[in-house]
Amino acid sequence: MRWGRFGAFLAIAVAIVGLTAGTALPLWKSIRLGLDLQGGFDLLYQIEPTKGHPLTPSGIQAALQAVEMRVNRIGTGSPVIELENGNQIRVELAGVFNHDEAKKIIGETAELEIYGKATQRKDGSWQPDPKTLLMTGDDLKSDAHWSTDPNTGENGVTVNFKDPQKWENITKAYLGKPIYIFLNGQLLNDPVVRDIMVNGSSFISGGDLTTPQACIELADALNAGALPYPLRLVSQTDVGPSLGAASLRATMWAGLAAVCLIFLFMFAVYRLAGLIADLALVAYAYLVLATFAAAQVVLTLPGLAALILGMGMAVDANIITYERMKEEMRNGKSLQSSVVAANRHALRTILDSNTTTFLAAAVMYWVGQGDIRGFAVALMFSILISLLTAVLLSRAMLLLLVRSGAVRRPWWLGGPKGAVSR
Repeated sequence: MRWGRFGAFLAIAVAIVGLTAGTALPLWKSIRLGLDLQGGFDLLYQIEPTKGHPLTPSGIQAALQAVEMRVNRIGTGSPVIELENGNQIRVELAGVFNHDEAKKIIGETAELEIYGKATQRKDGSWQPDPKTLLMTGDDLKSDAHWSTDPNTGENGVTVNFKDPQKWENITKAYLGKPIYIFLNGQLLNDPVVRDIMVNGSSFISGGDLTTPQACIELADALNAGALPYPLRLVSQTDVGPSLGAASLRATMWAGLAAVCLIFLFMFAVYRLAGLIADLALVAYAYLVLATFAAAQVVLTLPGLAALILGMGMAVDANIITYERMKEEMRNGKSLQSSVVAANRHALRTILDSNTTTFLAAAVMYWVGQGDIRGFAVALMFSILISLLTAVLLSRAMLLLLVRSGAVRRPWWLGGPKGAVSR
């Protein structure tokens, strides 16, 4: 009996159980859950071309980026924003929040335009002179913020222009004259330029900018940039928090039942070798959770299915090794020689099967969308981690146990009954 090796085996087993029992729950709570697990809503927008502005690849990407910036303003966790069918944007927002407000933020426009001339219509509205366009929202930096006039205390938005010299030239040309600031086609303010502004900064006020909240909303919209194309809401799907929780609960119970059956099967058929495989599965599940938490992967129902599938593949790798080990025992090899030979010969089969599955998952990620890509990501992670646990960890623990001399009868490792190790 080699107590050092047996002690190392016990230390690994205790570390797996202790670490998992002590930190698995906080780790699970730190993982971001998707729309189908915690509720929220799914929006599908159609990118609409406008007259004289057909859809272009660069314009579509600009629209996608603008939507991403708008979604970030909502503050919801684990958003999913993807381009579908070449001209549609899908937005999945998980969590509980004001859905109407979210739709307004995502689809709103914040087109700021500054003109040198404008005329008032009979109905009281204002029409800018397009020939006198001075600046647009594209000329602004992404640092607009709510502020107040130090002299009057009036609420407004401070903006900074990308080209301070251009703004200085405009204020110099219009010194003592009004300029007309339009927001989304409506006159916001028509201030008179009283100073030459040399630092590229300006204060916008008037119109609806009477409260700090209105100023903050405008500043956020300006920072998000104007949408290059209008968006048309094609579909909306709401998932209530209770429905998401019910889906998660049902999936977890199904997964727990599957894990228990796997544990019982492995222990009943392969005895101590099966127990080692069970410990490796515990390590697999823990490492998957840790990887998801570290990589900030959004966990969805298809993702959970992929993790359970990966657990099955990890078990399969152990079964391939153990069955090969039993064959080596039947051929008369010693217990230790059977373990070494089984690990060596089974490795190629395990790598081949996992590689083909990984490639299939990679293709799904490449050509798929939405939940298909989520399933593919979870499956690729699970395959890589199952190789670490089912091949390296299980193998190391089995070799330590056998070489310690604590097990001498092949039956304890699933071998034929009555056989004795040489």
